[in-house]
Amino acid sequence: MKISKYPIITVTAIILTGLFASCEDFLDREPKSNIAPENYFVDVSQLQAYTDRRYQDILPNSPGNSYGYFSNDKNTDNQIEPTVPSRFVKGEWRVPLNSGSWSFTQIYHLNFFFANVLPKFGEDLSGSQNTISGDLQTIRHYIGEMYFLRAYEYFKRYQAFGDYPIITEPLADDMEILTEAAKRSPRNEVARFILSDLDKAVTLMDGKEMRTTRITRDVALLFKSRVALHEGTWLKYFKGTAFVPNGEGWPGKSKEYNANYQFPSGSIDNEINWFLDQAMLASKDVAERYKNNLTENTGILRQSVDTPENPYFAMFASEDYSSVKEVMLWREYAAGLIHNDVALASTLGNWGVGVTRSYVQNYLMNDGLPVYAHGSYTDGDGYYLGDKTISDLKANKDSRLALFLKEPGQKNIFIFSVSLAPKYAVNPVPDITTGDQGDLYTTGYCLRKGGAWDNKYITQNRGYLSIPIFRSAEALLNYMEASYERNGTLDALAKEYWQKLRNRALVSDNIDATIAATDMGKEAENDWAAYSAGQLLSDKTLYNIRRERRCEFLSEGLRWMDLRRWRAMDQLITKPYIAEGFHLWNTPMQDWYNNEGTGESKLIYGNDKSNVSSPEDSEYLRPHRKRTNQLGYDGFIWLMAHYLEPIRIDQLMITAPDSKTVENSPIYQNPYWPMEAGLAAEK
Repeated sequence: MKISKYPIITVTAIILTGLFASCEDFLDREPKSNIAPENYFVDVSQLQAYTDRRYQDILPNSPGNSYGYFSNDKNTDNQIEPTVPSRFVKGEWRVPLNSGSWSFTQIYHLNFFFANVLPKFGEDLSGSQNTISGDLQTIRHYIGEMYFLRAYEYFKRYQAFGDYPIITEPLADDMEILTEAAKRSPRNEVARFILSDLDKAVTLMDGKEMRTTRITRDVALLFKSRVALHEGTWLKYFKGTAFVPNGEGWPGKSKEYNANYQFPSGSIDNEINWFLDQAMLASKDVAERYKNNLTENTGILRQSVDTPENPYFAMFASEDYSSVKEVMLWREYAAGLIHNDVALASTLGNWGVGVTRSYVQNYLMNDGLPVYAHGSYTDGDGYYLGDKTISDLKANKDSRLALFLKEPGQKNIFIFSVSLAPKYAVNPVPDITTGDQGDLYTTGYCLRKGGAWDNKYITQNRGYLSIPIFRSAEALLNYMEASYERNGTLDALAKEYWQKLRNRALVSDNIDATIAATDMGKEAENDWAAYSAGQLLSDKTLYNIRRERRCEFLSEGLRWMDLRRWRAMDQLITKPYIAEGFHLWNTPMQDWYNNEGTGESKLIYGNDKSNVSSPEDSEYLRPHRKRTNQLGYDGFIWLMAHYLEPIRIDQLMITAPDSKTVENSPIYQNPYWPMEAGLAAEK
């Protein structure tokens, strides 16, 4: 899918792109500009132009960042592609020589801004020494946005690598200085640095109203709660391992500068609690002001021009979110200017990304009970109707699934504003055998999230529905989890927030009944997050908090982050996960694939021309087991090394004293990854 530029950037900003273009090199050293920065950054409009350009490069859903509700959680237990990714196949993910996420390009751009703006504004951030022309509060706001963007960029790098260099200024082109700067700070110190930048952002942006296409104080607080919750739970579940400072085998210990590391709070337990406290405070601040403004959900899927739109559905499929209070930050697109293919993908087959059986089974029934409390997954007891048709599967189910899971015969398009004949105005039988990647229903299950009823949005590379980036519902979920992880109890606020989310989903808010009916052995069949550190959770309340998060963020891009911070994939080391789709065999859906007239099945299995998996393997479609030579045929396999990315070897070589002996570099490789390019992790 292609996505064009955002925001709508001024001519000045486009010029700046050329002035400060990136150079991929060690610490991404920057070429010199043709315009002296002291003659720029002198007016508020110039600060805005430079900041706008960073939005495009750093925030999600921008050019170069794939986007779509169909793909944000792909290659997890939520959604899969036709091919198993290398991170789940032993020996396929290898240490790169000169590629990967170890990059400082955007960090340099951000630090360049601070190095040239803060002397004009005042290093103490009070603005008392400001010499930049324009409204002072607006100047403060743009500087605050840049602190947020640096925090966001650092969060991406920290998620990928854990320990990471903290660099706060554009560095001189001096090898000694650059090598010193390459030293990795322990991951919790990086997280603290991110929170510090977000605190600055909150202070600077406080009191300034902006359209919600721009970062605000509340967005910074919400993001702070996400970062703090991430580090608090990572430290908890990886405690004592090579993935946290001072844990057994922590590679940072091998370097003199980290050899005697002490936690700022005195111990890892204190550090865990500090981060969870920060998450609670920040999330509560946001949740208390937004909790009564969750977008209404009528539970109705619109199917004609005469039916009013469901506001909850429209929250993921609108041009303008200015009046949607739950959407705290969104990316705007515009006809003829900036475009995406989100609605088109929703109308077709989600670009080959399918929802898994384990995901749809994980959603509760409307009465708040798990599916297995109403009979078997296959047949049900009459309230749950079984899964032999998609329609039956969705009946009496959590509306977050029922609204967005497509089924044959539903209308995808019923407003025809332009003369385009849409390919699938009515949703077809899932194409599980012959479709190209645009049409292929990999699992038989497909989402309509982000879909448009009007055909004007679905022309290839011409769609212009806008995209939510931050929703206030996350604050409620972050508080629920952080407070429970911190205190081991479900406090009154957490329960209130939980019930508000349940009520909006049209699911019973009797949380206690859900917890009592939860069978962790059954949940382990459907949810990687039923585990942490290879052990099945015994705490059913904690598990159900994780479940609520999974269901609320249906393909909104948080699943991979959550699975890693919960350490929820160790069990795949010894028990590979076989991804499944819909109930194909011995159901009415099997007959969808009979040739008209002859009645002969189009489904082939058991040979090298197979287009589906064998019914002897499972009655459920297994997309990665159609043929024995498929990559990942034996399932998703995990290695501990894969919780973090490997560091590219050229960075180790450049920083080594002799420019070749990587072991002598101040940069250390991540746990269990080799120090040689082209090799795979063994553990």
